[in-house]
Amino acid sequence: MIADPDRVIAQARAWLGTPYAHQASLKGVGCDCLGLVRGVWRELLGPEPIAPGPYTPDWAEAAGRDALTEAARRVLVPLPEIVPGAVLLFRWREGLPAKHCAIATSPDTMIHAHDGACVCEVALAPFWRRKVSGVFGYPSP
Repeated sequence: MIADPDRVIAQARAWLGTPYAHQASLKGVGCDCLGLVRGVWRELLGPEPIAPGPYTPDWAEAAGRDALTEAARRVLVPLPEIVPGAVLLFRWREGLPAKHCAIATSPDTMIHAHDGACVCEVALAPFWRRKVSGVFGYPSP
């Protein structure tokens, strides 16, 4: 079972406007895309099951494996399609590891954090859809 999508979306929207800060996960202070997903986890489920160590902007390539997808498979629930409240993973090109994540607020919108901007809700435009590499749900508490 997955967490209530309305709760997931409400928690994600509470992060809107949080400035981008690499490796951070503090609502209203700073976060990156993974920090947003981690922060929503804490608010829904409590302590994080996996605490990431320090990572560089090129960590996905340097790891030599798809660490983000591996972690998602360990702690999240795989879903067959994009639904409200889903955690979305993105890879920039086929064959590369997933390197970005977001939370779907509808089948056509998502909340994410990215360098140079604050946490925002945007359209899940064709550019983003083509790059989706995984769809997961937060587990039910």
